[in-house]
Amino acid sequence: MIDDEMLARKLEGFSAERDWNQFHTPKNIASALSVEASELLEIFQWTRGQHGWQEIDAESSVRKHTEEELADILLYLIRFASLAKIDLQQAALAKMEKNALKYPVEKNRGSDRKYNE
Repeated sequence: MIDDEMLARKLEGFSAERDWNQFHTPKNIASALSVEASELLEIFQWTRGQHGWQEIDAESSVRKHTEEELADILLYLIRFASLAKIDLQQAALAKMEKNALKYPVEKNRGSDRKYNE
């Protein structure tokens, strides 16, 4: 299995070989990340939310397209974090702890509301 650090090194090499580092500003990578996330959403744009996970089964063209968009998102995310020297795993764990305090189980179980008083 490849970890985030190995992917970051591979991305650094890929970018360096093509002399793309000059273009990898925070704004440009954040913009690319946003575009790729939008392309993921576009796959499901007209489904009105009625389709579930079964639509992304192993044999569907939706599955392949979804995999490609998720890979683009992951690669830009790792590239951004690498250049910013952010430990994504640590940041994710810290955010999960913050969310646990913000959304306590006793107030949020079974609810999709953003804030429960």
